Amino acid sequence: MSVTISFHDAEHDLARWVEQAHAGQEVVLTKDGQPYARLMPPAAPQGQRRAGRLAGKLDDAFFEPLPPEELDAWEGRAA
Repeated sequence: MSVTISFHDAEHDLARWVEQAHAGQEVVLTKDGQPYARLMPPAAPQGQRRAGRLAGKLDDAFFEPLPPEELDAWEGRAA
């Protein structure tokens, strides 16, 4: 659920709306009746990336050069 408030009204009580967003409430700010900005909590941190977590799961073919027709496809050239 989101709350919609005019930009003008929000600037007078910005701390309140930031706290609402931090608590999980989406706050949509409008300007001249049109959506202008959105306050929402930051995304939850994702798990840490670990180097080598796929160790032993890639065979030697993974490191071979791509064939010319596949390289052309990646570069947007017609085969």
